Amino acid sequence: MFLFADTVRAESPTNIFAPAGTPAHSIFSLSMLVFSVTATIFLIVGALLLYALLRFRHRSENPSREPAQIYGSNQIELAWTVIPILIVIMLFLTTTRVILTTESIPKPANALDVTVIGHQFWWEYRYPGFGVVTANELHVPISGSANPRPTYLKMSSADVTHSFWIPRLAGKMDLIPNRINTMWIDPQVPGLYLGQCAQYCGTQHAKMLLRVYAQSPADFAAWIKQQQKPSNQDFTGDPLAAEGQTVFLHNACINCHTVAGSSATGRFGPDLTHLASRDTLASGSIQNTPENLKKWIDDPSSMKPGAMMPSMHLNNHDLDAITAYLTTLH
Repeated sequence: MFLFADTVRAESPTNIFAPAGTPAHSIFSLSMLVFSVTATIFLIVGALLLYALLRFRHRSENPSREPAQIYGSNQIELAWTVIPILIVIMLFLTTTRVILTTESIPKPANALDVTVIGHQFWWEYRYPGFGVVTANELHVPISGSANPRPTYLKMSSADVTHSFWIPRLAGKMDLIPNRINTMWIDPQVPGLYLGQCAQYCGTQHAKMLLRVYAQSPADFAAWIKQQQKPSNQDFTGDPLAAEGQTVFLHNACINCHTVAGSSATGRFGPDLTHLASRDTLASGSIQNTPENLKKWIDDPSSMKPGAMMPSMHLNNHDLDAITAYLTTLH
């Protein structure tokens, strides 16, 4: 049994039974309480049904005899009315306590603030305290007991309703247009935590994935420093990348994407200033390799049907050039 549990934890990065943050631990404890109550009800009802089947089963020795008939019982009626009501009240109050306790914890002065904006079908992350904007891969510092540093996420949507859910870190939070919702996470162990949009938001809802990288304070500081650097503009010795930048800046790419330090200032699509530093493309659904990047630029819908990015209809040479350029954006 323990081996099975360990296997489930190892093979399911979205397993709610392996909490790695304070809100997730509270949800896990509540889930275990609900499971215990419902399992007890199931066993009692199952035992009563089994008893009735065996005790009052049909007997062939006297088939014409009708069993004793019982017409109503005030005690039984009262029991199966009052007891479920009390159970529902108890679960309601317990759930309310968990929600209120999680939301009422004071925000520490050293908390990290991140603005999360949901798009069809990708995530935008802004770090207002550092001037960093990135997409799809959220980096946060771990929050240890000796030096707690939770991350507060201020969330909204640019189009339709989305839902941010990292099962091992916290519960779900909806991202609603023209409304700000807030949640916090405090991963305590470094690692990659996966999740996805939990509210149907259109064709590619299933591939609107979430990746949270919990890093040590030193690693997180190094990541922030790297993201604050301007985009690569030096293509000495790489004429193909230099040509790719020209192709990129003279096509519709700049209408949707930003590359800091260049004339590309679009905001409709993900910020590409440090695209090459990301592990994935298309909101976590494709590995970020030069081959995949070229295919994505050529025809995004072939890799992610329903994606909002149109096919660029570039020739093969221009595809190679833009790919070479984008792979320099670390």
